[in-house]
Formats: sequence, C-alpha cells, structure tokens
Amino acid sequence: MTSHIAMFSIAAHGHVNPHLEVIRELVARGHRVTYAIPPVFADKVADTGAELKLWNSTLPSPDADPEDWGDTLLDNVEPFLNDAIQALPQLVEAYEGDEPDLVLYDTTSYPGAVLARRWGVTGISLSTHMVAWEGYEEEVAEPMWREPKQTERGQAYFARFRAWLEENGITEDPDDFYGRPARSLVLIPKVLQPNADRVDESVYTFVGACQGDRTAEGEWQRPAGAEKVLLVSLGSAFTKQPGFYRECVRAFGDLPGWHVVLQIGKRVDPAELGDVPANVEVHDWVPQLAVLKQADAFITHAGAGGSQEGLATATPMVAVPQAVDQFGNADMLQALGVACHLPMEEATAERLREAVLELAGDPEVARRLSGIRAEMAKEGGTRRAADLIEAELASPKDR
Repeated sequence: MTSHIAMFSIAAHGHVNPHLEVIRELVARGHRVTYAIPPVFADKVADTGAELKLWNSTLPSPDADPEDWGDTLLDNVEPFLNDAIQALPQLVEAYEGDEPDLVLYDTTSYPGAVLARRWGVTGISLSTHMVAWEGYEEEVAEPMWREPKQTERGQAYFARFRAWLEENGITEDPDDFYGRPARSLVLIPKVLQPNADRVDESVYTFVGACQGDRTAEGEWQRPAGAEKVLLVSLGSAFTKQPGFYRECVRAFGDLPGWHVVLQIGKRVDPAELGDVPANVEVHDWVPQLAVLKQADAFITHAGAGGSQEGLATATPMVAVPQAVDQFGNADMLQALGVACHLPMEEATAERLREAVLELAGDPEVARRLSGIRAEMAKEGGTRRAADLIEAELASPKDR
C-alpha cells in the first residue's frame, strides 16, 4: 500500500548523504516521499525521486568555515534551536492539508520530531552518528553540560527550548526530546558505536552504512605503476589545514611505489602546498568511495561517513580527528586494531609516514578489516532500513 512518508533534515553533507539511498529505496518501493530541505540540497534530494518541500534555513552554509559555528558548546547548539523555531512555521505551512503517514527525521531536525508529535504519527529518528547508551547521560552528557547549564546563557537556552516544546504540546525535557527518541535507525556500523552492549536495541536498530551506486559521483583509476595508493581527506567541513597537507606531501611525496590522492577542500589554494611531486594528485573534491575501493591506506578526520567507508572497503586508516564525534570514532577505530589515532598536533610528516607504512604492511590489520567488512555486510544497510520503516507503517504506534 502506498504511504506518504515525510523526511526532515538540515542542509549538511554529513546529515543528508548517509540516508539518501534509504529515501531512493522507499520511492522505488512505490511510497510517496516528501523531503523538507533548504534549497542548497534541492537537486541532490530530487535525484532520489522524493518530492521537495523547500524551506529557508538560518544555519551556516554546508561549506562554511567551521569557525562560523563558534568555539563553545552553546555556540554549537544555539543555531540549531534558532533555526528550528523559525523553520517550524514554514514547515507547518508546507504540509498543510498534506500530512504524512510517517515521519523520518535527522537527529538535528527538531521540527521533524515536533511535527510527528503534532500530527500524531510515528516518528523515526535516522542517526548518522553514535547514539545514547544506558548510562550515557551520567557518563557523558551531564559532565559536558554541567558548566554551561550554570551560566545565564545556558539557562536561557534551555528555558527557550522548553517553552518552544511546550507550545507544541511536548512536556519532555529538551535533553530527552532530542537525545532519547522513541524509535531510531542507526546508519553506522555497530562496531563504531561506543558501549554497544548497553544500547537499547528495542529503540535503536543498527542497519549500518546505506550505500548505493556512486558512479554518478565519478570514477577514479589507479595510475599505471602505482604499487600503493593513499587517500588523504578531512571530509567536507574541516578542510582549512594547509600546514597539515604540506606535512602529507612531505611524508609521501616521491615515496617509492606510493601514489597519493590529496583532497584539500575549497578553502585552501593548491599554491599553499608548495612544490608538489608527480606522485601526488591534488583536488578540492574526489569521489571518495571510488578511490577507497582501490586504496591501500586512508588518512581521515574520522567522521562517521569516512570511518564506515574505510571499514566497508577494508582500508587501514590513520585517524586525525578535528571536532565533535570524530575523536570518539578515532578511538573506536584504533581499539578495533585497524587504525592509528594521531592527534592533529602530532601529525608530522614522520609520524604520518610511519603510521601509514606500519598499518598498510600489517597482515593482522588486513585480517581484522576483512572480518569487520563481513560483519557489516550482515547489518542490511539500505534494504533493511526500508524494511523496518515499512514495518512501522504496517503497525503504526503513537510516538
């Protein structure tokens, strides 16, 4: 039976790309899917076959400098609440007379969760990062928020959040509202989840990476004579690191047998790298998965997307985290025995070269990666996510 499914997200690569294949699959199964998204992602979303519900966001642009988000925890979270409050009336109007049968929402889309409640339909959170475990609040959230909650600014933030929720008939504390969904599909491999044994799997279901055909992003071919290939990428946001890229060039430029694919983003001029040897190709963007399928090593910021792509392609990683969940991902990858967590301040040419050569030459690392890739394949990915969403449609619950 055809149903109307509404998807809500913010305009951020790391929060849209991971679930696009799920949306495409639901459309292919005959469901009518509407997708509420700012115009900057309109073409990418429309390509899935979903109908667009466009709204205007006040968040920094997807390719903004991370410095635009500020330095403190409150700097980071206030823009999301501000955006949610101004977005909600736009979305109410967009869906007037066209309410869905089920709501999917990215963890950062507070309006999606609010509207599911207002409409009295099932709401499912799609998490592109780690989720809360039993004890998370005491071990992580409470210590992290202790100081901000004692400030006038922090108290005003939570008072505003509570008031907005109450205006929409929601009495939960903001922490529980966005941190403890009633139902969630987790779009990361379970091996990347801290304390996975303490996650409530009646709420959170790990479906793993939801990858699809990426040929539209472009192909990449290993050059003739390249015995080993290294990909260096800090993702799409934390790319303004010319000094780090120079260390990578120094570490692997002219290293016999190695070919380097260096992605530097849009905020670094290639001229800042100095003389680049012939075995290093420099780009502002690359088709990452296509390169990783042929790579022998990966220097990554350890974002959720890059981490799972490295695991899915069984590529040893040197993790140089930049922000937020990346530090935890780097620790998880190192604990799995398939990566080295190298803090940015220690990422010298010598340390980078040593870490890459050690990992790429270790048969035990290759064995572990092969086992993890096999386990990830069993998680089901896109099809399982779509199956679980359809199962919720078949037995709607009041969420």
